[in-house]
Amino acid sequence: MKRYVIAFGAMILLLGGLFFFNIGSGSVKMTGSEIADILLHRFGGTADETARQIVWEIRLPRICAAVILGGALSVAGFLLQSFFQNPIAGPYVLGISSGAKLVVALTMIALLEMGRNISSLGMIVAAFAGSMLAMGFVLLISCRVKKMSMLVVCGIMIGYICSAITDFCVTFADDSNIVNLHNWSMGSLSGMTWPNVRMMTAVVAVTMGVTFFMAKPIGAYQMGEAYARNMGVKIRLLRVLLILLSSLLSACVTAFAGPISFVGIAVPHLVKTAMKTAKPLLLIPGCFLGGAIITLFCDGFARTVFAPTELSISSVTAVFLVPVVIVMMLRRNEDR
Repeated sequence: MKRYVIAFGAMILLLGGLFFFNIGSGSVKMTGSEIADILLHRFGGTADETARQIVWEIRLPRICAAVILGGALSVAGFLLQSFFQNPIAGPYVLGISSGAKLVVALTMIALLEMGRNISSLGMIVAAFAGSMLAMGFVLLISCRVKKMSMLVVCGIMIGYICSAITDFCVTFADDSNIVNLHNWSMGSLSGMTWPNVRMMTAVVAVTMGVTFFMAKPIGAYQMGEAYARNMGVKIRLLRVLLILLSSLLSACVTAFAGPISFVGIAVPHLVKTAMKTAKPLLLIPGCFLGGAIITLFCDGFARTVFAPTELSISSVTAVFLVPVVIVMMLRRNEDR
């Protein structure tokens, strides 16, 4: 119990530190006293009005989005790993994020050609449809292949096909708004607004609530199907819920931020290693906090290191998390 308290306490403190760092860093730097004055006084106070607008209208929505979407992506990875019983399963590797990206891009292009804008809810619905489509292909392939390595390769191929079609559509689009989708298609948290944050909060909160209440059935399922059946778990219903919940979380992330690589694979492994437990009741909130920390750190890195030039957050997460995935795969191979 003491280990878990220390682990959760450390993650909360780290998340708080990154929160204040991301608020104060960037092209316009701010001191601690300025940050405190701006946060305590939404209107009024002694801080400069421009700095106040930067914090409340640009940086805070982006920070909140990084926390919510990073946590959601990590939990989605945990659910997929539980479903496939393999630690290298994840939304990005299996092509689910790319499928969501494709349908969102096609929907936005179609609506913009008609002079309409897509709502936040519309983006989530389109992304969910794309996620389910990609997941359907993955499940069909999983029935044919016995090795998880082949399934991962097929998932990567699906992802490449979806990304290629998306890039083709974005490249040859005429509308300036469509051309601006290029940054989103590469993975970016820029341009977040409070309405976006409210929508993603509602979707992720409900999905996380359902996921948390499924912790015990997931734990039984991890022990094997026979054990889960003896414990009264409805295997088919559990599998359907795992697919729906992971697809919805992945869709929410992709709808607002585009594809973010390797968070869904590496973070559950890191959290499991740090906490030294496989209990879903602890790993689900742990994965959410871990994903929030990693995504917030990588977004701050992408935004500030070469400011005012901004890197793709997916590129930054790949640089930091690919070594973790490689080490994880090597250790797994040694255990065999």
